[in-house]
Amino acid sequence: MKPIHRYIRLILSKDQDLLFLSLLRTFEKILSKLLAICLMVVVFVAVFDLFKVLIIELQTEPFGFFNRSLIEIFGLFLNILIALELLENITVYLKDNVIQVELVIVTAMIAVARKIIIFDFGKYEGMDLLALGFAIVCLAASFWMVKKLNVNNKH
Repeated sequence: MKPIHRYIRLILSKDQDLLFLSLLRTFEKILSKLLAICLMVVVFVAVFDLFKVLIIELQTEPFGFFNRSLIEIFGLFLNILIALELLENITVYLKDNVIQVELVIVTAMIAVARKIIIFDFGKYEGMDLLALGFAIVCLAASFWMVKKLNVNNKH
């Protein structure tokens, strides 16, 4: 039990703050890199899935037409765009050591826009669509405020 107390005291001492922060930063970098690698795999699989769906759809009768709705196919495209935006968020974090709020808001806007584009009126009600619209308005207002704040800080 004594060695544990000694390590806790060592970690909590002010002399070790910089070392501890350095360890935390290293841990964050390693996790960010692992997330980026996982996301690259997800993007690759999503693109492969999209190609597979397109090839199957174009080879199925009637030829040259999609049996799936275009909305479903657009949803696959937007999934890839969202994953790429998330990868961009991680990349910027690794480069600048900060989370860029603008990028996060844009990613969220793309995700909500995807939900609106593929909205299934048979499954959901108009109130759900209204909630998604409200989310887009809030995200747009947030983006505008962040942009305005960034412009004001630069001058």
